[in-house]
Amino acid sequence: MYQYTDFDKAFVKQRADQFRDQLERWQAGKLPEDDFRPLRLQNGWYVQRYAPMLRVAVPYGEINSAQIRVLAQVAREYDEPEAAVFQAALDGQGKMGTTYLPKNCAHFTTRTNVQFNWIPLSRAADVMDLLASVNLHGIQTSGNCIRNTTTDALAGIAPDEAIDPRPYAEILRQWTTLHPEFAFLPRKFKIAITGAKEDRAATGWHDVGLHMVKNEAGEIGFKVFVGGGMGRTPVIGTVIREFLPWNQIMNYIEAIVRVYNELGRRDNKYKARIKILVKAEGQAYIDAVEEEFRQIVDVDGGPHTVPQAEFDRVAAMFTTPALPVVADAAADEQALIEQTAKEPAFARWVARNVHAHKLAGLRAVTLSFKRVGQAPGDAQSEQLDALAQLVDAFSAGEARVTHDQNVMLPWVQVGQLHALWTEAKALGLASTNVALLTDMIACPGGDFCALANARSLPIADAITARYQDLDELDDIGEIDLHISGCINSCGHHHSGHIGILGVDKDGKEWYQVTLGGSDGSTLSGNAVAGKAIGPSFSAAEVPDVIEAVLSTYRDLRHSGEHFIDAVRRIGIDPFKEAGKAARHPAEDEEAALA
Repeated sequence: MYQYTDFDKAFVKQRADQFRDQLERWQAGKLPEDDFRPLRLQNGWYVQRYAPMLRVAVPYGEINSAQIRVLAQVAREYDEPEAAVFQAALDGQGKMGTTYLPKNCAHFTTRTNVQFNWIPLSRAADVMDLLASVNLHGIQTSGNCIRNTTTDALAGIAPDEAIDPRPYAEILRQWTTLHPEFAFLPRKFKIAITGAKEDRAATGWHDVGLHMVKNEAGEIGFKVFVGGGMGRTPVIGTVIREFLPWNQIMNYIEAIVRVYNELGRRDNKYKARIKILVKAEGQAYIDAVEEEFRQIVDVDGGPHTVPQAEFDRVAAMFTTPALPVVADAAADEQALIEQTAKEPAFARWVARNVHAHKLAGLRAVTLSFKRVGQAPGDAQSEQLDALAQLVDAFSAGEARVTHDQNVMLPWVQVGQLHALWTEAKALGLASTNVALLTDMIACPGGDFCALANARSLPIADAITARYQDLDELDDIGEIDLHISGCINSCGHHHSGHIGILGVDKDGKEWYQVTLGGSDGSTLSGNAVAGKAIGPSFSAAEVPDVIEAVLSTYRDLRHSGEHFIDAVRRIGIDPFKEAGKAARHPAEDEEAALA
């Protein structure tokens, strides 16, 4: 993984020092709230429903064990709400029926960042200093700027990968950080890159999606998509360049964002994303980008053309880490076959959580952070400490936060898989549910977020508790369930094979269910937004509706047919009827009004 230079380290430390000064001036009344707000947001500090929330950047998901240990320390020592604040939160949640307010906890997000929900602003500067000690920060994890560039959790190790996207993601990270022209865009701006045959980075749903390709001459470049996004108006990105030479990527993105910065709406935040501009202007937007790009390259001399020497320097960081020498790789593979034959539970874990690797003798392993009583993506401080131990012992000190809110170990030797499974099982990190129904995505929802219309976490927990039989989960098969607490779509409900969206109906929590969404992966097919199966359902009805939908699928599917394929073949009408039949009689009248 990329190693920060002395400049990088000094930059992060200076930013932490700057934030401390800003915080102290605000606390002393010398910096007005309106001036402090954008400064804290630029460092990842929000103010949520009950307390501040910190978002820590994990660029393209790569993280090391030392950083994980510091995250554990932050969770243990700082993610502790003040007593009065926590009691007020408990009182408020008690009125809503159930309580889910974990503390001393980190949360893995769909953009491979890490969030904390309870750190008081009075302790914020100390946290930023601690994070900076291991090259972590919150720069540009919020605000109307270019956010964390994401990629595939299997980047650099996937067998179907033609080009490793990580060096390009790192170059973009460096270039976009505090870019003076793009610090105050009309709205936030997100970029994703993939270099694999299968799009595991959901590029179609991003403001800019980049597919790494080779042309007929074998030259490396990008197929460029612009204008994807979720929220109130789900839109799939439009291809505006079939091939862009790799070294022009910064010049071209500058053209994309410069036109957006000039023409994007600033009068209505719901219409300010680039997807609205691209949809409204169509070819005129593409032509404007091409003309701006021509000006940048032909007139200005292409100031951001990536030099080969700089690319080589960055790419040299992304090499296979030092691993113990394997005495007999073939013997390890044979031993794995024998162990899976003898231990069904281990065999199930290998089949579900262990992934093929481009290097012989290695595997990638997903550790699931999805289980009953714990929100998807949540990790308690002790779990983070345990994770760091596993990362050191089995993955050369490196890990990756995944889009699905889990953690992947990318450098596990075949001969160590059984030992890893044994230790992970003892630590509660060996759930065998990767890519199955209970490996769901969920945002924090109304339990924490001030923007949410409804809670996501009790719904996620109720569905998880209902589907604990691994044989039943395997029979249902691979399925993406995504839950958002509001239309902002932080839980990516639009792209779920099953999507659940929280809505407010006269002050009560209701949920819309959609089917047939896709993030663009091979299983899911082209990126597409799901379709609603009827009026909203009450919180109590949702688990029954999901069960009815899945029962309908199992009744109507063809042999070996995945859920998403069955929905596309059958259409949603049978599922609408199933959802309607699952309604609770006492809520029929309210449902008719919803």
